[in-house]
Amino acid sequence: MTSPLDGLATRRRRPSPARFLAFTAGLAGLLATFLIANSPTAEAAEVIVSQGKTATASSTEVAGAYLPSEAVDGNNGTRWASSWSAAQWWQVDLGATTSVSRIAINWEAAYATAFTIQFSTDGANYSQAYATTTGTGGQQSITASGNARYVRINLTTRALSNYGYSFWEFQVYSGGTTTTPPTTPPTTPPTSSGGAKLLSYNKPARASTEQNDAQCQPCTADKAFDNDPASRWATNPTTGWVDPGWIYVDLGATAQVSQVVLQWDPAYGKAYQIQVSGDAANWTTIYSTTTGDGLKDVINATGSGRYVRMYGTARGGPYGYSLWEFSVYGTGGNPQAPPAKPADPTFPATRLVFDDEFNGGSGSGVDTSKWTIDPGTGQNGEQEYYTNGNNAAMDGQGHLVMTARKETVGGRDYTSHRMNTGGKFTFQYGRVEARIKVPKGQGFWPAFWMMGADFLTGRPWPYNGEVDIMEILGKDTFTCYSTLHAPMYNGGGGYGQSYKAAGNADLSADFHTYAAEWDSKGIRFFLDGTLVFNANKDTVENTRGAWIYDHPFYIILNLAVGGDWPGAVDATTPFPSQMLVDYVRVYQ
Repeated sequence: MTSPLDGLATRRRRPSPARFLAFTAGLAGLLATFLIANSPTAEAAEVIVSQGKTATASSTEVAGAYLPSEAVDGNNGTRWASSWSAAQWWQVDLGATTSVSRIAINWEAAYATAFTIQFSTDGANYSQAYATTTGTGGQQSITASGNARYVRINLTTRALSNYGYSFWEFQVYSGGTTTTPPTTPPTTPPTSSGGAKLLSYNKPARASTEQNDAQCQPCTADKAFDNDPASRWATNPTTGWVDPGWIYVDLGATAQVSQVVLQWDPAYGKAYQIQVSGDAANWTTIYSTTTGDGLKDVINATGSGRYVRMYGTARGGPYGYSLWEFSVYGTGGNPQAPPAKPADPTFPATRLVFDDEFNGGSGSGVDTSKWTIDPGTGQNGEQEYYTNGNNAAMDGQGHLVMTARKETVGGRDYTSHRMNTGGKFTFQYGRVEARIKVPKGQGFWPAFWMMGADFLTGRPWPYNGEVDIMEILGKDTFTCYSTLHAPMYNGGGGYGQSYKAAGNADLSADFHTYAAEWDSKGIRFFLDGTLVFNANKDTVENTRGAWIYDHPFYIILNLAVGGDWPGAVDATTPFPSQMLVDYVRVYQ
């Protein structure tokens, strides 16, 4: 019988060519700010003047990589990163003196809490345009006006003291007549704003065309209103990759609309309108833009109608139109409340809801009331066969020992162990942690991670969501990786961070505690109690794509041997080698 995880590693690391090309095309030129208007006449006239211009910096994290130019290339998948010290700077030359109106910064996890923005016309004499000592990272939109050819950011205090500074994009704007949007657009309207609520959940919908084929089964109009960010509507690739393209929802009764939130797929609308109607025939435009940039649009626009439509007139690329979610907020209508989510934990969470301390006697096996042993072949170029528990046992000293051996089983030359809590324990939100000692050696790939529980009931990866809390390569046991995988960011393009332990400790020399604190606002990753990566929900939605982690997940532990990422074992790889787990705990 095929394991529910069999073949998973391939899906984890290799995005499909079609999705990767769509993702790449969708990211190119994405802006880091979001245009919010109250009427069709409030369109923005400002333009980016920094993209593709010459950039320099005090340092780079790695020679030949994370270059200054990667912060002005229009691609939110590339970034500049500095060396790991406090005093740093980055600068862009606009090519000529320009009237600057605004700065937008899309920070990576290594952001600055204190920095200044300076302007210069000659590259020698600078004036200060902005300063802060309370930066919070994420996406910042900074009003900083003046004439400048050179725009410099001086960075003085790091949010993560063990690292430097890094941002995906630094954008300089000129012109503009609209009010600067908030740094973090709200995902729901204020609860005090006339009792506004979600009106569109599970309501009937129609669209100009729909996709329902091997690539999307199905991508019908109703999928944009199911409150499931991992399902989407898309226009038909055979007949619907044209302008105009539209989708509307029937709210069931007349409603007063106050806000619309669109979570775009890479097939987004560059020019589109939000319209309302009482009869689905005569439409009134309440919002219009010709500068849509995809990803997430939070639109504060008011109007009255039973029907609400997105009417696209110009596509943002060679594809059609596609939305993961189309959410309408306001009053009236005939709303149906979506299923309630669990309350956010208060951290530090203290209520223990799952644990395994691995205190069994020496040689005893895995507790199968808590874990499902997952035998089978590894994928993604891996060289091991996961046995049915033969490679895992307690050591009698409070540890689970997972052993990789050189032996031929199941057509593979190496054996190892993999197990998960699927079918035994799932959870949504809380703190999950494990204390682990990893092996050193070419080809080893230990991991502590989570999968969306709907994977076990048929939802394919990466639509179920994957959270890699810890991955380490045996060839470099000084570096750990934490990564999120979803439809628009997965495999080698996952949203994540590499980091090191305090003092650049060798992670294979001793036990270390790897943890994630997860709530409706995001997932924060810790190594030995130190925050090393903050995956903020708003930042992900506004820079990478839909956030698909607000549902139950289960836990996985495995020790892979070989693979496309770590590389194959060689003559130096020590066998047998062991991954030791002191405990796994979940708190809420």
